[in-house]
Amino acid sequence: MVQKADFIPVLLGGDANAYGMARSFFEEYGTVSHAIGKGAFHICQNSKIMTCDVSEPNIEDDEVFVRTVLDFAKRFEGQTLVLAPCGDNYTKLLVRNQDALRDTYRFSIMTPEQFDLLSTKDRFYATCEKHGLNFPLTDEVSKETYEGYEPPFEYPIIVKPANSVAYWNCEYPGKKKVFEVRDSTELRAILEGVYSSSYDDVMIVQDFIPGDDTAMRVMNCYSDQDGKVKMMCLGDVLLEEHTPEGIGSYGAIMTGYDPAINERIKGFLEEIGYIGFSNFDMKFDSRDGSYKLFEINPRQGRSSYFSSASGMNLARYLVEDVVYGTDRACDIATLDDEVLWTMVPLSVIRTYVTNEEALARAERLIKAGKVSQSYWSKDDRSLLRWISFQMNQRNYRKQYKECFGHRHIND
Repeated sequence: MVQKADFIPVLLGGDANAYGMARSFFEEYGTVSHAIGKGAFHICQNSKIMTCDVSEPNIEDDEVFVRTVLDFAKRFEGQTLVLAPCGDNYTKLLVRNQDALRDTYRFSIMTPEQFDLLSTKDRFYATCEKHGLNFPLTDEVSKETYEGYEPPFEYPIIVKPANSVAYWNCEYPGKKKVFEVRDSTELRAILEGVYSSSYDDVMIVQDFIPGDDTAMRVMNCYSDQDGKVKMMCLGDVLLEEHTPEGIGSYGAIMTGYDPAINERIKGFLEEIGYIGFSNFDMKFDSRDGSYKLFEINPRQGRSSYFSSASGMNLARYLVEDVVYGTDRACDIATLDDEVLWTMVPLSVIRTYVTNEEALARAERLIKAGKVSQSYWSKDDRSLLRWISFQMNQRNYRKQYKECFGHRHIND
């Protein structure tokens, strides 16, 4: 039964992550969310469950951000406002400016010191190692060191930005969110392109872990304001996206369960006193039978609605913590809760997933009707959204046909 809300959700962002949070709030509390950001993607438009109230192109300026968010709150004076950032840039803005907003909004966010802990590679990996969280062999290369650089481990390797926000704003030929690199010639071309652009931060270089998309795992967690983990949901990835800007984002996920990795991640988060949503990307390494952690994102992710679809409603844990102060045991999703969450058409899954075991499991969930399509909600249907949804699905079919497997500099 949907609870009646005595608060108003305010989302920072206008993409699929924001829409997933809006769905979570509506399904749990029957309330419409309000979005503030630089703009709104199609998935957030013409919606019955969210409104895109403020579009501010300069919102990444701290002063503009604080003024915009506080001015918006004046529309709901005297009411409880729950604030949820939905993206890397919005999370960083809230971390930096949280003190200016605490008297006006309820939210859950780590301290600047905790944020620095996660962004410092040696301290982060030391904590990972302490809790049995493995990670790929990793190195860094910078604008000052890239000329003549060679990795301290064998090819193939992975190359990706350390600063995703700055990288998003740069441009150069052949740009991809993540690169698979086969040799030094490809590596030189990538680094020359990166450092000819406006990007001047570090690039991360990692050992390539063999395996296709189905070897990937994603974990979503929520830690309350006392640093106690209250929700965990593991996802078994079926497909990643394969466009240059989409690599590393997930197109389809099935609910997973692994008590060993659950306990290790729970211990890790509680050891560092983490607060708020966290999103882990990892991959199963068949060479030694371990999961290798790539990163922790200090937010819920673009695909995190799969947790809500699996019964671990993202909004519930945030609201119970920051509005009601509810203390609860940690909820962990199991295979009793399994669903297939997807952004992409089922035909794309059937065409591009080659792991027979994973595909058979997906087909079983499809046959059982346990499918959650992120864009198309039963609570948010109209002719305009149907047209937009069909265009979105057509574009995905085209993108996979043109881009699947293209992760090298010259693809």
